[in-house]
Amino acid sequence: MALGNLAQRFLVALVAIPILLVLLYYHRAEPTWALIFVASLIAMHELFAMLLPVADRRAALVMGGLAVAAFYWLDDPLALAAYGGLPRVLVRASAAGATIPLLFAVVAPGLYFLFRFRDIPSVASRYAATVIGIVYAGYLTTYLAKLKLIDPQHGGDTVLIVLIVAWAADTGGYFAGRFLGKAKLYEAVSPKKTWAGAWGGLAGSVVGVAVLKLVSAHFLSWLDVAMIAIPGGILGQLGDLTESLIKRSAGVKDSGALLPGHGGLLDRIDAVLFIAPYVYGYFVISGAVA
Repeated sequence: MALGNLAQRFLVALVAIPILLVLLYYHRAEPTWALIFVASLIAMHELFAMLLPVADRRAALVMGGLAVAAFYWLDDPLALAAYGGLPRVLVRASAAGATIPLLFAVVAPGLYFLFRFRDIPSVASRYAATVIGIVYAGYLTTYLAKLKLIDPQHGGDTVLIVLIVAWAADTGGYFAGRFLGKAKLYEAVSPKKTWAGAWGGLAGSVVGVAVLKLVSAHFLSWLDVAMIAIPGGILGQLGDLTESLIKRSAGVKDSGALLPGHGGLLDRIDAVLFIAPYVYGYFVISGAVA
């Protein structure tokens, strides 16, 4: 007998979450980076499959992979500080900051389409889709890996905070929307989402981060909990709606079929894409983990 959607989700989580926690709390950052790098490639692949013709997808993914690697290693001095003994050329390249990641994300696709334009009327949309795919599905995913570099002592917690904000919102939104109200939130984009679900999701984010503070993330203040969970919870729901808008525009129901009961990977991390950069910026600016 086929498993229901909820049962499939539970089984996927039962297998994936312990593996994820082991990697997040491992004392070195390489395993987390490798996992998130693969996730970024899958997310970009799913987005390119929605937005680009087949002939352009492989090149877009290669450029995206190079851009994402550069964005992690060369855009952030924290990355180089975490690894000793790197080649001098990498240290020098990091002084260029975002220049090399931008070259791969914007200039390289421009050159690709300049010399392999094929159908000229569609070049603008294909070029834009490639750049958006790299930045949206690639760079935003990479902020999860960057979060572990902020403070090695709290590396697992800083990443887990983002996932908790997204997962707790998803759970709170599901049950609140199912039992507490049916008023539509944004029917044109996501017909099943309700205002009750939105408020339930926000409450779930706050409760989730508060529990994490009490259990392991003791470095957080209660102000940090509020400043992370409330804006993060709102951003996560907006990220979910944004991906729904993209899928509706592309005429697809799910971004893929990688995860049973969940759809594609992009369907699972759409909220994380908007939360992770915010939390990273908050930690860097506030010094909450210093």
